[in-house]
Amino acid sequence: MKNIASIVADIAEEMRGMTDRGQVANYIPPLACVSPDRFGIAVVMADGTVHAGGDAEEPFSIQSVSKVFSLTLALGMIGDALWSRVGREPSGSAFNSIVQLETEQGIPRNPFINAGAIVVADVLLASGTPAEAIAGVLRFVRGLARDETISIDASVAAAELATGYRNLALANYMRSFGNLMHPVEQALGVYFHQCALAMSCRQLAMAGRFLAHDGRDPATGRCIVTPQRARRINALMMLCGHYDNSGEFAFRVGLPGKSGVGGGILAVVPGTASIAVWSPGLNAKGNSQLGALALERLAARTGWSVFEAAQG
Repeated sequence: MKNIASIVADIAEEMRGMTDRGQVANYIPPLACVSPDRFGIAVVMADGTVHAGGDAEEPFSIQSVSKVFSLTLALGMIGDALWSRVGREPSGSAFNSIVQLETEQGIPRNPFINAGAIVVADVLLASGTPAEAIAGVLRFVRGLARDETISIDASVAAAELATGYRNLALANYMRSFGNLMHPVEQALGVYFHQCALAMSCRQLAMAGRFLAHDGRDPATGRCIVTPQRARRINALMMLCGHYDNSGEFAFRVGLPGKSGVGGGILAVVPGTASIAVWSPGLNAKGNSQLGALALERLAARTGWSVFEAAQG
């Protein structure tokens, strides 16, 4: 096997030459303006070494990748009590579907579909005002990445608020079942702002390191979450992180991962590395087309799939 740096460089070059790059998320105006020619990848190893290629330093809207961080915070606030309000099963439906909420009495299937993430945002509101909850998410992500330059793109948040009619419907429907404790506009305000976090591949991969190392920051040894909780978040990423495309991602890549319609994907190699890829063109399921392909090639060339037999 080539060394990781060479593999990352090769994949970045291969992605640069791809012609079928998917379609950008045109229903959020600021995202519709991002060039589909962009591609970035960053791999952060346990010792802190970063292997990066392409547009790895360019910030992008991480969108639903943020749900990993808000879930981590919510579990820290109320623990397993969260699971009385949000399920842990794959949805098999689109990320913004309202159909299951009716049959399941306002309980979202998992915390990574939009309805589940809105409930998680409602939990975060117990920490204070919407502004304080939003600041808490930003502070947490900055601390994980050890980068105070990470910010929230106000224009993206405003665009989501102006166009987020389905999310408004999801929130009101759950409120009617008593599964939102705060005003709908407050829960959505937190949700839209967390989705508007702007990060580069390098920053995102750094922020996800704790999930690759039993819940600890490998640089300092600081415990972010317990090993059990880190494993469970990874399990949810594997089962639910790509919505109704999660089975295909597990089949092809074999790593826990969380996607966002901004074109980013955070993936975890337990015990080894955290990875972020970004390409804004999406496939029919709303996941980064080239990002998923790049991760498939990376896993194949490194043997990093969790389904690979242990070596040694």
